Amino acid sequence: MSPEDAEILDQKLSSLITILKEAPSALLAFSGGVDSSFLLRALKIAGLPFLAITGKSETVPEKDLEQAVSFALQEDVRHRVIMTGELQNESFVSNPPDRCFFCKQDLFLRMRQIAEEESIDAIFDGSNADDLKDFRPGRKAARLYGVQSPLAEAGLSKDEIRQLSRRQGLNTWNRPSSPCLSSRFPYGQRITLPLLRRVEQAEGYLKSIGIKTVRVRIHHDVARIELPEGEMALLLNNRQAVAERLKALGFSFVSLDLEGFKSGSLNRVLQQDPART
Repeated sequence: MSPEDAEILDQKLSSLITILKEAPSALLAFSGGVDSSFLLRALKIAGLPFLAITGKSETVPEKDLEQAVSFALQEDVRHRVIMTGELQNESFVSNPPDRCFFCKQDLFLRMRQIAEEESIDAIFDGSNADDLKDFRPGRKAARLYGVQSPLAEAGLSKDEIRQLSRRQGLNTWNRPSSPCLSSRFPYGQRITLPLLRRVEQAEGYLKSIGIKTVRVRIHHDVARIELPEGEMALLLNNRQAVAERLKALGFSFVSLDLEGFKSGSLNRVLQQDPART
């Protein structure tokens, strides 16, 4: 990293701490991923009293919840796990393009209630500057419930957050992104608990053979596997075992996407409309 880049990072970190200190107290929407873990550390640096809130749901891989709980214990911060109920919401399970709005609405409504009960001033989430450029219906829910995004406000990109996390000695700095399991379903395909479990088990198996970054997109009875080009050889070397395992989980067909891994790839079917973000 050049001295100029290091100086920019320092400036953005200073800006972030200043933003955080403007609130007397805060709730943090904490998933245990790269962004929210760094924001949790930044809140500690700022000396701000806060409570981290993690949503427990069938749409979140069990391993992600375990990592969030472990990180909060390691950082010795106040942490609470709450149940969310998006699978009881027909507007969510019918899987429209703004599906994420209904998920975030459920979480942020519950956090707003906690904030009011405990006289907590601000609610923060871990959205970063890159997220503002993508189709993110959950941003509408954040605005609706007054949720702030300090990382985005400070202009911090995902890569910069990883760099700062590494500088802070956080073991989350190089953790692959892990969006909720419902993101594996094409819009319009109904989200059900058995299919969520099928996807989670399929991805868990692929990770167990050494693949680090993977998405199993579920197209009814077809599994479309996305992974970086550099990991395709590992998959192909194990293709027979992979096919057998995924078919045993309930898939009739197992395919490899030759275009490789792309976060949010299912959004390519949407007509982008800035008003919807």
